[in-house]
Amino acid sequence: MKKNYQIILEEELNKIMELDKKPTLLLHVCCAPCSTYVLEYLSNYFDITIFYYNPNIAPTQEYYKRLEETKRFISEFKDSKIKLIVGDYEDALYNQLILGLESEPEGGRRCLKCYSLRLEKTVEMALKHKFDYFTTTLSVSPYKDADVLNNIGQNLAHKYQVKYLFSDFKKKNGYQRSIELSQQYHLYRQDYCGCLFSIRKDDLR
Repeated sequence: MKKNYQIILEEELNKIMELDKKPTLLLHVCCAPCSTYVLEYLSNYFDITIFYYNPNIAPTQEYYKRLEETKRFISEFKDSKIKLIVGDYEDALYNQLILGLESEPEGGRRCLKCYSLRLEKTVEMALKHKFDYFTTTLSVSPYKDADVLNNIGQNLAHKYQVKYLFSDFKKKNGYQRSIELSQQYHLYRQDYCGCLFSIRKDDLR
Protein backbone atom coordinates (compact mmCIF):
# COMPACT_ATOMS: atom_id res chain seq x y z
CA MET A 1 0.00 0.00 0.00
CA LYS A 2 1.36 3.40 -1.00
CA LYS A 3 2.18 5.62 1.98
CA ASN A 4 0.49 8.99 2.40
CA TYR A 5 3.43 11.13 3.48
CA GLN A 6 1.24 14.17 4.06
CA ILE A 7 -0.63 12.30 6.79
CA ILE A 8 2.67 11.10 8.29
CA LEU A 9 3.96 14.69 8.23
CA GLU A 10 0.82 16.08 9.86
CA GLU A 11 1.02 13.48 12.63
CA GLU A 12 4.61 14.54 13.34
CA LEU A 13 3.69 18.23 13.29
CA ASN A 14 0.87 17.60 15.78
CA LYS A 15 3.42 16.07 18.16
CA ILE A 16 5.71 19.06 17.69
CA MET A 17 2.90 21.46 18.55
CA GLU A 18 2.84 19.95 22.03
CA LEU A 19 6.49 20.83 22.68
CA ASP A 20 7.59 23.84 24.71
CA LYS A 21 9.86 25.17 21.94
CA LYS A 22 10.32 24.73 18.22
CA PRO A 23 12.76 21.94 17.26
CA THR A 24 15.53 22.76 14.80
CA LEU A 25 15.29 21.65 11.17
CA LEU A 26 18.01 21.55 8.54
CA LEU A 27 16.17 21.97 5.26
CA HIS A 28 17.93 21.05 2.04
CA VAL A 29 16.89 23.56 -0.63
CA CYS A 30 17.50 23.17 -4.35
CA CYS A 31 16.28 26.64 -5.38
CA ALA A 32 14.24 29.57 -4.11
CA PRO A 33 10.92 28.70 -5.84
CA CYS A 34 10.85 25.18 -4.35
CA SER A 35 11.56 26.60 -0.91
CA THR A 36 8.70 29.11 -0.87
CA TYR A 37 5.75 26.96 0.11
CA VAL A 38 7.86 24.68 2.30
CA LEU A 39 9.17 27.59 4.35
CA GLU A 40 5.71 29.13 4.60
CA TYR A 41 4.36 25.80 5.86
CA LEU A 42 7.13 24.61 8.17
CA SER A 43 8.23 27.91 9.73
CA ASN A 44 5.21 27.64 12.02
CA TYR A 45 6.66 24.49 13.56
CA PHE A 46 10.45 24.65 13.29
CA ASP A 47 13.47 26.84 13.80
CA ILE A 48 14.71 26.43 10.21
CA THR A 49 18.16 26.60 8.69
CA ILE A 50 18.44 26.20 4.94
CA PHE A 51 21.22 24.05 3.54
CA TYR A 52 22.04 24.95 -0.05
CA TYR A 53 24.02 22.00 -1.38
CA ASN A 54 23.54 21.35 -5.10
CA PRO A 55 26.71 20.19 -6.90
CA ASN A 56 24.53 18.86 -9.73
CA ILE A 57 23.55 22.33 -10.91
CA ALA A 58 25.24 23.42 -14.13
CA PRO A 59 26.56 25.58 -15.61
CA THR A 60 28.33 27.40 -12.80
CA GLN A 61 26.51 30.68 -13.37
CA GLU A 62 23.20 28.86 -12.98
CA TYR A 63 24.34 27.48 -9.62
CA TYR A 64 25.15 30.96 -8.31
CA LYS A 65 22.02 32.50 -9.80
CA ARG A 66 19.87 30.05 -7.86
CA LEU A 67 21.91 30.65 -4.73
CA GLU A 68 21.49 34.43 -4.96
CA GLU A 69 17.73 34.05 -5.47
CA THR A 70 17.61 31.82 -2.40
CA LYS A 71 19.43 34.47 -0.37
CA ARG A 72 17.09 37.18 -1.65
CA PHE A 73 13.98 35.20 -0.82
CA ILE A 74 15.18 34.49 2.71
CA SER A 75 15.85 38.20 3.24
CA GLU A 76 12.35 39.15 2.06
CA PHE A 77 10.41 36.27 3.64
CA LYS A 78 8.15 37.07 6.59
CA ASP A 79 10.17 34.88 8.98
CA SER A 80 13.48 36.73 9.24
CA LYS A 81 14.90 34.13 11.65
CA ILE A 82 15.62 31.63 8.87
CA LYS A 83 19.34 31.00 8.51
CA LEU A 84 21.43 29.72 5.62
CA ILE A 85 24.36 27.32 5.30
CA VAL A 86 25.97 27.16 1.87
CA GLY A 87 27.65 23.87 1.09
CA ASP A 88 30.66 23.47 -1.16
CA TYR A 89 30.04 23.44 -4.89
CA GLU A 90 31.42 19.94 -5.46
CA ASP A 91 30.58 19.63 -9.14
CA ALA A 92 33.59 17.35 -9.78
CA LEU A 93 32.31 14.96 -7.11
CA TYR A 94 28.87 14.91 -8.71
CA ASN A 95 30.26 14.33 -12.21
CA GLN A 96 32.38 11.44 -10.94
CA LEU A 97 29.39 9.96 -9.11
CA ILE A 98 27.14 9.84 -12.18
CA LEU A 99 29.82 8.76 -14.63
CA GLY A 100 28.31 6.29 -17.09
CA LEU A 101 24.75 7.34 -16.24
CA GLU A 102 24.61 10.44 -18.41
CA SER A 103 22.04 8.88 -20.77
CA GLU A 104 19.70 7.72 -18.02
CA PRO A 105 16.15 9.12 -18.25
CA GLU A 106 14.97 11.71 -15.76
CA GLY A 107 14.04 9.99 -12.51
CA GLY A 108 16.40 7.07 -13.25
CA ARG A 109 19.61 5.90 -11.62
CA ARG A 110 21.46 9.17 -12.21
CA CYS A 111 18.81 11.09 -10.30
CA LEU A 112 18.81 8.50 -7.51
CA LYS A 113 22.55 9.01 -6.99
CA CYS A 114 22.04 12.78 -7.06
CA TYR A 115 19.29 12.70 -4.43
CA SER A 116 21.33 10.36 -2.24
CA LEU A 117 24.42 12.58 -2.42
CA ARG A 118 22.57 15.75 -1.52
CA LEU A 119 20.55 14.16 1.29
CA GLU A 120 23.59 12.46 2.79
CA LYS A 121 25.50 15.74 2.85
CA THR A 122 22.43 17.27 4.54
CA VAL A 123 22.24 14.68 7.29
CA GLU A 124 26.01 14.91 7.86
CA MET A 125 25.61 18.65 8.36
CA ALA A 126 22.59 18.07 10.60
CA LEU A 127 24.59 15.69 12.76
CA LYS A 128 27.58 18.03 12.90
CA HIS A 129 25.48 20.97 14.08
CA LYS A 130 23.08 18.94 16.23
CA PHE A 131 19.85 19.66 14.38
CA ASP A 132 16.77 17.82 15.59
CA TYR A 133 15.47 17.02 12.06
CA PHE A 134 16.52 17.12 8.44
CA THR A 135 14.55 17.01 5.20
CA THR A 136 14.47 18.39 1.65
CA THR A 137 12.22 20.57 -0.50
CA LEU A 138 12.64 18.24 -3.49
CA SER A 139 9.28 16.52 -3.04
CA VAL A 140 7.40 19.74 -3.85
CA SER A 141 8.13 19.11 -7.52
CA PRO A 142 5.52 17.07 -9.44
CA TYR A 143 8.47 15.45 -11.23
CA LYS A 144 10.01 14.04 -8.04
CA ASP A 145 8.93 10.69 -6.56
CA ALA A 146 8.20 11.16 -2.85
CA ASP A 147 8.59 7.42 -2.20
CA VAL A 148 12.16 7.50 -3.53
CA LEU A 149 13.11 10.61 -1.57
CA ASN A 150 11.56 9.44 1.69
CA ASN A 151 13.15 6.00 1.45
CA ILE A 152 16.56 7.65 1.07
CA GLY A 153 15.81 9.94 3.99
CA GLN A 154 14.62 7.10 6.19
CA ASN A 155 17.73 5.02 5.50
CA LEU A 156 20.00 7.96 6.26
CA ALA A 157 18.10 8.69 9.47
CA HIS A 158 18.83 5.14 10.67
CA LYS A 159 22.46 5.40 9.61
CA TYR A 160 23.19 8.76 11.27
CA GLN A 161 20.59 8.70 14.06
CA VAL A 162 19.07 12.04 13.08
CA LYS A 163 15.30 12.37 12.69
CA TYR A 164 14.07 12.65 9.12
CA LEU A 165 10.92 14.65 8.42
CA PHE A 166 8.81 12.62 6.00
CA SER A 167 7.01 14.74 3.43
CA ASP A 168 5.38 15.07 0.06
CA PHE A 169 5.22 18.84 -0.24
CA LYS A 170 3.35 18.75 -3.54
CA LYS A 171 0.28 17.65 -1.54
CA LYS A 172 -2.28 20.20 -0.35
CA ASN A 173 -1.60 22.17 -3.57
CA GLY A 174 1.95 22.78 -2.39
CA TYR A 175 3.36 23.03 -5.89
CA GLN A 176 0.68 25.49 -6.98
CA ARG A 177 1.29 27.56 -3.87
CA SER A 178 5.02 27.63 -4.68
CA ILE A 179 4.17 29.11 -8.08
CA GLU A 180 1.97 31.77 -6.48
CA LEU A 181 4.66 32.72 -3.97
CA SER A 182 7.32 32.78 -6.68
CA GLN A 183 5.21 35.29 -8.57
CA GLN A 184 4.58 37.30 -5.42
CA TYR A 185 8.32 37.58 -4.71
CA HIS A 186 9.27 37.88 -8.41
CA LEU A 187 11.58 34.88 -8.20
CA TYR A 188 13.56 33.45 -11.07
CA ARG A 189 12.04 30.09 -11.99
CA GLN A 190 14.40 27.84 -13.93
CA ASP A 191 13.07 25.59 -16.70
CA TYR A 192 15.17 22.54 -15.88
CA CYS A 193 15.97 20.57 -12.74
CA GLY A 194 19.64 21.38 -12.45
CA CYS A 195 22.11 19.16 -14.24
CA LEU A 196 22.94 19.65 -17.91
CA PHE A 197 21.36 16.27 -18.68
CA SER A 198 17.98 17.51 -17.45
CA ILE A 199 17.77 20.34 -19.96
CA ARG A 200 15.07 19.57 -22.50
CA LYS A 201 16.34 19.10 -26.04
CA ASP A 202 13.92 21.80 -27.17
CA ASP A 203 15.80 24.30 -25.01
CA LEU A 204 19.00 23.69 -26.96
CA ARG A 205 17.57 24.84 -30.29
